Amino acid sequence: MPYFHYDLVIGTEFRDQGGMILEDQDLAKQRADSLASEMAIIRPDLKAMGCSIRVLDDDNREIYRSPLDPIPSWRHLQNT
Repeated sequence: MPYFHYDLVIGTEFRDQGGMILEDQDLAKQRADSLASEMAIIRPDLKAMGCSIRVLDDDNREIYRSPLDPIPSWRHLQNT
């Protein structure tokens, strides 16, 4: 089974969030979405900064990003 690594992306900075062995990329993407949701609750200030969770595969290639705020900030402004 492949190993996937997760980073919190803040601008151009990548902060290690750990890794795990999962069955496939689909599960790794689901876990990234879950981590992004959890991080948005724990650190709501990061949502406004356009942060995301990045997933890397065994070869250190980025395979997915999950935004902490799936609705862009400009959309929030239009709804007010």
